Amino acid sequence: MEDIIKSIEAAQMKETVDQFSVGDTVRVYAKIKEGNRERIQVFEGTVLKRQNGGVRETFTVRKNSNGVGVEKTWPLHSPSVERIEVVRRGKVRRAKLNYLRNRVGKASKVKELIR
Repeated sequence: MEDIIKSIEAAQMKETVDQFSVGDTVRVYAKIKEGNRERIQVFEGTVLKRQNGGVRETFTVRKNSNGVGVEKTWPLHSPSVERIEVVRRGKVRRAKLNYLRNRVGKASKVKELIR
């Protein structure tokens, strides 16, 4: 039974996944369907967390829009996510950045990792 499930999940995974981690500022190019048309919408923000693994892996991105915090969670292997572009690398020491939800202004920034 487990072999059947693993083969189905392996068929649904993307061949190449963009490399990013928690704390990075990313641009997510997501497909939006409006009626019979499809367009690409860009969502740019800081990655708060990456959860699970395999085909069920999700990631959450947060940005401030007109003074209001907006968070979106996408499945990593979803066909609605066209690509993920890393704008800047963040230097963080934890796996989930939930504390950023309570921060405002410059306090909500993540230090940049210089390589």
